Amino acid sequence: MREPAFWYRPRSPKSHLLRPLGALYGAITARRMALTGFDAGIPVLCVGNYHVGGAGKTPTVLALTRLLRELCETPVVLSRGYGGRLRGPVMVDQTRHTAADIGDEPLMMARDVAVAVARDRRDGVALAKSRGASVILMDDGFQNPLLLKDASLIVIDGERGLGNGKVFPAGPLRAPLRAQLAHTDALVLIGDGHAADGVAAEISARNKPVLRAHLKPDVASVAQLSGKPVFAFAGIGDPERFFRTLRASGITVARTRAFADHHMFSQAEIAALVADASRDQLTLVTTEKDLARLRGGDCVPDGIVPFAVRLQFDEPEKLRRLISDHLYNARERRFSAP
Repeated sequence: MREPAFWYRPRSPKSHLLRPLGALYGAITARRMALTGFDAGIPVLCVGNYHVGGAGKTPTVLALTRLLRELCETPVVLSRGYGGRLRGPVMVDQTRHTAADIGDEPLMMARDVAVAVARDRRDGVALAKSRGASVILMDDGFQNPLLLKDASLIVIDGERGLGNGKVFPAGPLRAPLRAQLAHTDALVLIGDGHAADGVAAEISARNKPVLRAHLKPDVASVAQLSGKPVFAFAGIGDPERFFRTLRASGITVARTRAFADHHMFSQAEIAALVADASRDQLTLVTTEKDLARLRGGDCVPDGIVPFAVRLQFDEPEKLRRLISDHLYNARERRFSAP
């Protein structure tokens, strides 16, 4: 899906016309969020968004994976496998699965952490626990009430914020903001922008932590592209953020092309990108998530360079205390339950 431009315009006639639909959609979602889900029996940490589209959930999940391992936990990621054909439950296997099977994000994350894909989250929980999970990391699912969450960390891009602040389809929000704030345990602001400062103030006023983080490029990726003009392409929630990251890393971005989020590239599209880059003597570069979608197909030529990034928190000890406290409280609650 490619986000409509009017979502990021404060007074759009299209948005105004769609407000009644947004009010209906938001009311239904808010009512569902108030329901109580089933207890997985082990701590469940959810990484989600208030809005549709990308903001940095996947890098956040991977950063939490590293932290949980430092805390001697065994995390397993639970995903619906958006864009994949398999309903699950299935553990992602990079040697036999493709993005068409289980989605691009699970395939990419499976390099670093065990990932269970299941449309039915009950089945996914059972599979994760059978693989020794001590903690379940939910990739998305904040608005879904089926599974009881011990903590929900919401990710927002500081440059983009929440657009016009209206509910889908009038705007990017998945539910009214106030209803979502009530279920938020921490906010993760990525980048230096100020578009989400208002939301951060709301979270702070509720005595919930605001964590700031930045996407840091992999040193090897930067070295591989140093001194080479590039043609950057991406089919993610916010391609412009990827292009900005490249430029901020000192890489010369000569051309760019943006595709819709989770775009499945055809042979013709890749051939056209390769031809354009070759003609202008440019190096083709894309995101790791896009490359995961390309692998497993028959259209990936040599020479497409993935640009790796990691999410680094400005106050890692603050994050460590937050996660440790939630894990302790989750286990104490279950231990004390009759």
